[in-house]
Amino acid sequence: MRIVFAGTPQFAVPSLEALLAGDHSMVAVYTQPDRPAGRGRRLQASPVKRLALEHRIPVMQPQTLRSEAEIDAFARLRPDLLVVAAYGLILPAGILSIPTVGAINVHASLLPRWRGAAPIQRAILAGDEETGVTIMEVVEALDAGPMLLKKAIPIDPHETAGELHDRLAALGAEALCEALSQLETGKAQAIPQDESEVTYAVKITKEEAGIDWSLPAQTLARAVRAFNPWPVAFTHFDEQVLRIWRAEAIPARSEDIPGTIVEARRNLEVATGEGRLRLLEVQLPGGRRQPAQAFLNAHPCLGCRLR
Repeated sequence: MRIVFAGTPQFAVPSLEALLAGDHSMVAVYTQPDRPAGRGRRLQASPVKRLALEHRIPVMQPQTLRSEAEIDAFARLRPDLLVVAAYGLILPAGILSIPTVGAINVHASLLPRWRGAAPIQRAILAGDEETGVTIMEVVEALDAGPMLLKKAIPIDPHETAGELHDRLAALGAEALCEALSQLETGKAQAIPQDESEVTYAVKITKEEAGIDWSLPAQTLARAVRAFNPWPVAFTHFDEQVLRIWRAEAIPARSEDIPGTIVEARRNLEVATGEGRLRLLEVQLPGGRRQPAQAFLNAHPCLGCRLR
């Protein structure tokens, strides 16, 4: 098949690698325009663009796909199939109608649960015990297309969003290859999603990562995992932002005001609305990530309150 791939972040890279290693003809890659990043705010290519250029695949970076000119340019590629993985732009009907086989998407959840922008983080925040990837047909509605294939994996209770992201990216590539094989052999069966079971994974914000110590320790531990590596859970210590990279819930009871540091000798433990949160890895402004014990050695803080 003549395949056009549309993707942008690191999540999409394993899927593109799998396509490049296969027998299909990769005619073009669509990805988001270069964005400023880093301290110097220099324009940087997306991970997908860098991989495509390494393999000398033509790269398209339109701001939108809704214009007649962009739809005509896509049609001239004569694609049999459009494969999408975390592209980031809405695909209009004019684009979706062009590939002769259709358009499929690699989505990082077990649809219809967690449609939307942040399925990995939302699954961890909700305490889901499993997640996975879904290969689905692309329709104009958000992640609402019929499903071709699903693969599930358990969520480790100590796993961060970054770690789960990497596992799901690899699983997505594996599922994509299976779905392509089914499409080639005519064995693919599209199953409609159950609309009564839909949940939405709204975009994560930096403000959401602020710790509310009145919540149970289990909830906060999930938040720390979900916001690692971005935007990173945070609180305030001695008028400074204290970022919390890793933590775990401790069932010990505490009568102290939530946010109070109740253990600062061998461990750094904070009272919450229910139980304690043991901080394992933290970071102050201008400093590096460090184990909680190193933080305690430099900052005596028993009885201090985090806000």
